[in-house]
Amino acid sequence: MPASRVLLWGGLAAAAAGAVLCVLGWYGISGERFAERQLPYLASCTVPGAALIVAGAVLVAAAGRVPVGRAGPGPVVEEETAADVPSSDEPPVRVPGGTLAHRPDCPLVADRADAVAVGGEELDPCPVCEPWPR
Repeated sequence: MPASRVLLWGGLAAAAAGAVLCVLGWYGISGERFAERQLPYLASCTVPGAALIVAGAVLVAAAGRVPVGRAGPGPVVEEETAADVPSSDEPPVRVPGGTLAHRPDCPLVADRADAVAVGGEELDPCPVCEPWPR
């Protein structure tokens, strides 16, 4: 069974169980006049029910992020293609006032007309294009 279906149905089941617990907690609390007699219903039904609803929502949201047709657990790994990796051998550049050094074909500075050469300045490398080491 695909991971997305497991997450989806697991999330829906958790949210439904949480809703049932919240209704049972509300019903129990509604019959009690004093606050000290209402606390056991809060502790045993309403709070766990709310936690299950949140957990179910997280699982349903995670099901939407799993690629369709993927089978099995594990992280989604996107493969880089040659077009995704900047490959310029020209000297690194920076934008005025910037703190990062970029390759000239880095997607963050490729269309910027104000990009200038780094020169001898000490700048951190861009995490996208990683200008050092070459």
